[in-house]
Amino acid sequence: MAMKIIQAECTSCGDCKPVCPTTSITDKGSIFKINVETCTECEDEHDSPACLDACPAGDACIVYL
Repeated sequence: MAMKIIQAECTSCGDCKPVCPTTSITDKGSIFKINVETCTECEDEHDSPACLDACPAGDACIVYL
């Protein structure tokens, strides 16, 4: 599985990118995306996805696919 950023809810703060242990989050300008092929939902790293924990908008912005 993987996580997905809902662009309409994303404030482009960038808090999610540096906490991703698989460097699956990229940005072009102010648009952040999660690479579904490398995202592991932090299964072996954390109790919950690090990006979701770091996001100020929480599960309104970053969701499970």
